[in-house]
Amino acid sequence: MKTLLLFGSLGWGEILIILLIILLLFGGRKIPELMRGIGRGIKSFKEGVKGVENDLKDEELNNTVKNIKKDIEN
Repeated sequence: MKTLLLFGSLGWGEILIILLIILLLFGGRKIPELMRGIGRGIKSFKEGVKGVENDLKDEELNNTVKNIKKDIEN
């Protein structure tokens, strides 16, 4: 069984090297700001997905109600 991973099979060494490069590129003061921005983006994305899910549920409910009304009228 094959599994597809986003980053392949990264070990702790590779992750540490990536974190060091990020630290060198952005500096210690910018990293918390960067993480806050990422967190806000994820929160906004989740809210958007939740809104779409609610819209789909509302549409499904409205369709069900319409079908029930048609059945009652017939």
